[in-house]
Amino acid sequence: MDKLKNQKTIRWGIIGCGAVTEVKSGPAYQQTEDFELVAVMRRDAEKAKDYARRHGVPKYYTKAADLINDPEVDAVYIATPPDTHKYYALKVAQAGKPCCVEKPMAPSYSDSLAIYNAFEEKSLPLFVAYYRRSLPRFIKIKEWISHGEIGDIRHIRWHLSKPANQLDLSKKYNWRTDGKIAPGGYFDDLASHGLDLFTWLLGDIEKAYGISVNQQELYSAKDAVTACWLHKNGITGEGSWNFGAAERQDKVEILGSKGKILFSVFQEDAQEMQNAQGTTRVFVENPKHIQKYHVKNIRDHLIEGKTHPSHGSSALHSSWVMDEILGL
Repeated sequence: MDKLKNQKTIRWGIIGCGAVTEVKSGPAYQQTEDFELVAVMRRDAEKAKDYARRHGVPKYYTKAADLINDPEVDAVYIATPPDTHKYYALKVAQAGKPCCVEKPMAPSYSDSLAIYNAFEEKSLPLFVAYYRRSLPRFIKIKEWISHGEIGDIRHIRWHLSKPANQLDLSKKYNWRTDGKIAPGGYFDDLASHGLDLFTWLLGDIEKAYGISVNQQELYSAKDAVTACWLHKNGITGEGSWNFGAAERQDKVEILGSKGKILFSVFQEDAQEMQNAQGTTRVFVENPKHIQKYHVKNIRDHLIEGKTHPSHGSSALHSSWVMDEILGL
């Protein structure tokens, strides 16, 4: 927006100052040049007040509308569970302000499309917190691919599994495994990161298919998903996600005509490349505040006119892929 390009400081408000905003994202909005976090909102007044006090945020609200319509808030970051993303995002669009929405953009492609259209109609910037597109460790992998280090890419495969945790086994409520909020359970929360990353690395997906079941019956969402897909450029892909396995595994393998690349989506392991020149292993440490570079890229987009790697259009595509895999 031209108005924001002429401002010295862009003032942000956060809706939903829960766990994800404590270290992962909230401090990034405070520490990024030309950004300032001026308000937070949470329905629980005491928790909102406590967050504001601990993080040095001037104002706190218990109603999202009050934060959204605050004239001293220029842009809004929505960090609530996915089932409320559409509700809040449409209000932000109506107020004419740029927005960053936590991932996934919404529980379904149709809700994601409604969000996308609302911002597109007003030519408002819309970002989604698929921050791995901005992390140096994955930029290194993209460089290997773009430089042809493993030749032409043929196939990608990903396996992610973990044991059921104590909360799962207790059968106590968890929004991440509530089928009404996240139909795919942990698949929605975790697989969305990887699938979005793969489209950034390898290009958009043309076709996707999947099988999803609830093997453990510990909660209402799915807990086991298997999928295959085809990128528009002919690269094939496969993935399996199981949240009741004996051990945690997170293994991605990109196969090329002259080698392969091995890495993890979530674990901070070294990335490995194998080709005719031998094996190259590189470890790139993540920042303390994991959304640091994602937020910096928002700043560069709003103020300098650069293109952010995770925007409404790319996140909408990821929502479509997720729906296709889950058969929604």
